[in-house]
Amino acid sequence: MSRLRRLIQGSVDATKRALSGNLDDLMPPPERPIFSFNSKKELSKWHLYSDSEFGGLSSASLQITESENGVTSGIFSGNLSLDVSEGTKWNITRSGFCGMRSKKFDGFIDLDSYDTVAMKLKGDGRCYISTIYTENWVNSPGQMEDNSWQAFVYVPEGNWYITKIPLARYLPTWRGNVIDAELEMNPSRILGMSLSVNAEGGVPGARSGPGDFRVELDWIKALRTE
Repeated sequence: MSRLRRLIQGSVDATKRALSGNLDDLMPPPERPIFSFNSKKELSKWHLYSDSEFGGLSSASLQITESENGVTSGIFSGNLSLDVSEGTKWNITRSGFCGMRSKKFDGFIDLDSYDTVAMKLKGDGRCYISTIYTENWVNSPGQMEDNSWQAFVYVPEGNWYITKIPLARYLPTWRGNVIDAELEMNPSRILGMSLSVNAEGGVPGARSGPGDFRVELDWIKALRTE
C-alpha cells in the first residue's frame, strides 16, 4: 500500500476515533508486538514444515530454552539435507528447506499504520527467509492459497541481533519464485507469517549448504519509522 494511501486511511480512522471520543487513541503506538517466543503457549501458535513432507530428509524442531538469568526464548533448529528418500512418490525437484509458520490469525492483523517488521534473533550466520501471508487477491482469487511476500534475513552468528525489514522490501512470490509484476502488499489484511531456511541461496557471505541450522527467537514486532 502506498504511503499516500496509508496517510489518508490513517486520517479517516483518526477522525472516526475522535468523533467517538477516543482522543487518547488518535495515533497508534510506534511499535506493535506481533509474536513473542517466551512460553510453550506462544510456540503453540506455530507449526513446522520441511521437505520431508515431499520425500526430502530435512528435519526441524521448535523448542523453549531458558538462559542462565532465567530469560526464556524459542529455538528453531534442525538439519538441512539435499538427499531424497528412496522410492518416494513425490517428483521432488528441490530439497534442503525447513520452516516455521504461524497458525492463521482469527481474522486479520492490520499493520497499515506501520512500515517495518522487526525481529530479535540470535543466529548461526545463515540467511533466513521472512514471509508475510496476506489475503489472496494476486494469484488465484477465491482459492485457498494465500499470497506470500518474502524478504531475506541475514542473522549473524553469536550475539542477539535486531533486524528491521521495511515492508516495501518484501517481494510478492508464488511457491518460492518472485512474481515479476508491480504489486503492492495490503498490510491491513495479514493472515500470518513464517521464517524458513534453505540449504542453497541467500545473500553473499552468509553460511549456506546442507547441515545443521539454529536460530533463537525473542520477539517479532511491527514498527512505525516514518
